[in-house]
Amino acid sequence: MTMEEFLIFGLGWAGIFLPTALGAIGSILGCARAGQAACGALLDVESGYGRLIGATALPSSQTIYGIVVTMQLNRTVTSEAAPGLFALGLLVGSALLLSAVLQGSCVASAVNATKTKPEVFGLAMVPAAIVEGFAVFAFIFAMIIAGGIPGGTPGGTPG
Repeated sequence: MTMEEFLIFGLGWAGIFLPTALGAIGSILGCARAGQAACGALLDVESGYGRLIGATALPSSQTIYGIVVTMQLNRTVTSEAAPGLFALGLLVGSALLLSAVLQGSCVASAVNATKTKPEVFGLAMVPAAIVEGFAVFAFIFAMIIAGGIPGGTPGGTPG
């Protein structure tokens, strides 16, 4: 195998796993940001602890989307498939990472608003739900496009 072939196949394999890896990194960062805000808020509120802590899990969904996309991209890596696998994996994984981080910031802002006015919790969570919508759009895009990448049956056993 030449160095060029090794690089092509390596990028193809990376593309298969990037949605999960980048989605998980984003979820870690987003949940940590939201969790820090929630922990701080626990010191300032007298009730509603469960909803504050529960909201911090919202950015974790991007990891789930990444896992499903990885399963959809899982196929034999060929020189024909590698560029598409890498491009789709990198771009969708990046979208999942960014949406998870920014969703964590939205949750943190909602938690901070809720400390002063607990009645606005539901409305304050709407921006986090909107950001989630964009993660879903990226997920659906990946699921549709993955079927057009040559080199094997999506979800098949890698070779």
